[in-house]
Amino acid sequence: MEIWVNPRCSKCRSAVSLLDEAGAEYTVRRYLEEPPTEAELGAVLDRLGLEPWDITRTGEKIAGELGLKSWPRTPADRPRWIAALAGNPALIQRPIITADDGTTVVARDEETVRSVLGQD
Repeated sequence: MEIWVNPRCSKCRSAVSLLDEAGAEYTVRRYLEEPPTEAELGAVLDRLGLEPWDITRTGEKIAGELGLKSWPRTPADRPRWIAALAGNPALIQRPIITADDGTTVVARDEETVRSVLGQD
């Protein structure tokens, strides 16, 4: 299992605590220090069943600077969004957990974290 975290994020710390309590084995990826590639983001989005704009933190300062709120959200624009996320990882919603079976979630709450542990 891998979890993408920002250690300053309370939801990330909460997810890590839940994984620890469950005795889960996982790898932490500090995605701000080790940003995902465009290919990795595309694969994660495919597993999530989401589009890049669905996991973009549009309230971040860089989002405003890039004008993301006005960017089109069409299949043709997907590569542009993925490139923006890869180039500016602070824009990526967190935490993202990928279980060993490939199940991937944006783990913003306890129920979602537990879903990848099989503890619904």
